[in-house]
Amino acid sequence: MVPVNKALRTLGVIAIGSLVVSLCVVLAMGVSKPPSILKAIQNGKAQTPEGLLPAAHMEISIWPDSMQGMHGAHGGAHPDFVSYGPTSHFQVPAHSVVTITFKQYDSGEKIWNPYFAKVHGTVDGSMTLDGKKVTGIDPNAVGHTFTVHGMNTGQPDMFLSIPLPPTDEESEPEPNGYAKPHIITATFITGAAGQYIWNCEYPCGDGSYAKFGNAMSTGGYMSGIFDVVDANA
Repeated sequence: MVPVNKALRTLGVIAIGSLVVSLCVVLAMGVSKPPSILKAIQNGKAQTPEGLLPAAHMEISIWPDSMQGMHGAHGGAHPDFVSYGPTSHFQVPAHSVVTITFKQYDSGEKIWNPYFAKVHGTVDGSMTLDGKKVTGIDPNAVGHTFTVHGMNTGQPDMFLSIPLPPTDEESEPEPNGYAKPHIITATFITGAAGQYIWNCEYPCGDGSYAKFGNAMSTGGYMSGIFDVVDANA
C-alpha cells in the first residue's frame, strides 16, 4: 500500500506538471509573432534497429539568459530568462533517424524527480556526454532536460527525454562569454507526422507553481513546439 503522504505528493507533482504543460501550450500558441522554425538538416541514410532510414540532424543550445537566439541582442522582454535556441520551434522529418546535438551552457543542481535524470526514447536508451556513452546523469547534478511529449490523444505516440548536466561555472569562458558547455548528442527514431510540445522538466523557474513558473511556463524560453513532418510537407 502506498503511504497517504507519498500518494498526495505524487498527485501534486502530476497536477503541477499538467498545469505547466497546459500553460506552455496556450502561451506557445498564443504569441502574436510565432518564432522561426529550426528544421533538421537531412543527410543521407543510416542503418538503425528498424532498418535503413533517412537521417537528419540539428543543434540546440541552452543558455543561462536570453541574450542569444530568437530574443535578439538585448534579450527581448525577459533578458534574464533561461532560453533554448536558436528558436523554440523545432521540426524533424517523419520515419527518420534524427540526431540532436545539445550545447548546455547553464548551471544546475538536484532534480526533484530522478526519472528525468535518465535517458528516455533514444535508439538504445543512451546518449553521448562529452564523447562518452551514458544512460543517465547524476540526479544531484542536473542543469535542464529536453523532454518531448504529446499534447492530446489520437496522435502518434512519442516521448523523448534527454537530461542535460550543469556546466562547470569555473571553466574558462568561451568567446561568447559563457562557461564551456557540455556537448550532448541523442539519436532517436521518429514515427508518423504529428505535432508535439517540448519543455524542461527541471524546476528552475521562480517560486510560483513549485518553481515551474517564470521562464519555465513562458512560451519561447524553456518550452515550445516540436513538429514531426512528412518529407514532402
